[in-house]
Amino acid sequence: MITLEGNMNLGGLILLIIIIMVGPPIVLSILGFIIRKNNPKAAKILYILSGIYLLIGLGICGSMMA
Repeated sequence: MITLEGNMNLGGLILLIIIIMVGPPIVLSILGFIIRKNNPKAAKILYILSGIYLLIGLGICGSMMA
C-alpha cells in the first residue's frame, strides 16, 4: 500500500485526481452558461450532466483518496 509519508512525493498524483474530479464539471458548467441564451434546453442538459459527473467523481475518486 502506498502511503503519503516517506520519500515518495505523491502531490502530483493527488492534484491529477482532483483535476479529474472537478475539471470536467467546471467546463460543462461554463459551456452551459455560454449557450444559455441561445439554447436553454441544451444548457439545462449540460448543467445536469455536470452535476452527475461531479457527484460520481467525488464519490468514486473521493473514496479512493480516503
